[in-house]
Amino acid sequence: MAKYLQDFLITEERLSQINNVERKKFLQKIKIIKHLFLNGDTSNAEICSRFNISLPTSMSLINQLMEEGIVAKKGRGKSEGGRKPDLFGLKEHSFFVLSIHIERFRIKLAIIDNNHSIIAEETKFTEISPESNIVDLLHEWSKELIKTSNVNSKQVMGAGISMPGLVSSEEGKNFTYYLTEQEPESLRDKFEKTFKKPVVILNDAKSACLAEFRYGLAKQKNDVLVISMDWGVGLGIIMGGKMHSGVSGFAGEFGHIPMVEDGLLCHCGKRGCLETEASGLALVRKAKEGLEAGQTSVLSKLMDDEYERLEPEVIIEAANKGDQFAINVLSEIGVKLGKGIAILIQIFNPELIILEGKIAEAKQFITTPIQQAMNTYCMMQLKERTSIELSNLGPNSSLYGGTIAVMDNIFKDQVALVKSQIS
Repeated sequence: MAKYLQDFLITEERLSQINNVERKKFLQKIKIIKHLFLNGDTSNAEICSRFNISLPTSMSLINQLMEEGIVAKKGRGKSEGGRKPDLFGLKEHSFFVLSIHIERFRIKLAIIDNNHSIIAEETKFTEISPESNIVDLLHEWSKELIKTSNVNSKQVMGAGISMPGLVSSEEGKNFTYYLTEQEPESLRDKFEKTFKKPVVILNDAKSACLAEFRYGLAKQKNDVLVISMDWGVGLGIIMGGKMHSGVSGFAGEFGHIPMVEDGLLCHCGKRGCLETEASGLALVRKAKEGLEAGQTSVLSKLMDDEYERLEPEVIIEAANKGDQFAINVLSEIGVKLGKGIAILIQIFNPELIILEGKIAEAKQFITTPIQQAMNTYCMMQLKERTSIELSNLGPNSSLYGGTIAVMDNIFKDQVALVKSQIS
């Protein structure tokens, strides 16, 4: 019996010691584990249909996984006229993933179990800096979190790290931040050497998109855009039922399309980017400009240190209390976003656009001006076929995306290894 998923996973040496029939069985079992991880509790019939295997074969594989301690019976499903089917899912706490979400001014760390529950989490306030020793810093914080959570470190399968910037998951590099960490080895390689576990680094918007694609509003949809609206503005692209990252992994730099001629200097080095006009950074800047110009608002009562550290959440909270100034600033941001989204709709013609991130938490104060701008700038024939919805994954979508990315890689490597040895 495998005590942990780590014990169940096969190595090349173990693979050479089993016959072809056992290799094929293992391949089917790892596919079932991945399916349960992504889809939750499932009936035997659904597994048969998904993998085109017979009911007895599927049940035999499930029974073996239950004996291994990986799968457990999870009650009964809905009846379709007969006996309610048994449901099977991954055993509670059979494995964990360390997920880290790096923002501009804070870093969130979480341990997430195989059923997508956050077991422990902690937020550290620190600003992104090329000079910071991010690898050792995150490793130290991660060790502390694992220790205080009482999770066995052997059960932690790996680490998924989402961050802003031009991130190539394939190369394991962030070309915007932490550049001093990139030579002579990649950022991911440094993490793996220090953490001694598989590590995936990915752009924060791509991470959120992955979470939406696997078990959010984009699940089982073909053409969806996921717009992350935090301090910056990012885009995840799902077309033809697949996520698209582009040739370099940088597709979706929505925040850096030029929107204003000779506009403000963006941190990317260009002027007039959408991010300078319609992002969390822009929201805070515009709010401060208005307050300094004498606008009446509850935000005027902020203490000096609170004013200096003003965040989008505070402005959104003021809008929810009916503060007209805060509502107007959010509306200005929404109109600019809506103009950019109108461009995306005319390029991609998506069935759904999902809004997520800090700014999405403003709800109607951001969605209403976005819709108004779309009505103005988008061709009606395209707009009327596109729905816009707020994410239902909450504030931790990037954390969930990091978890999925780690396990996707582990499952992919296992499948590739076994297939290479099946004759």
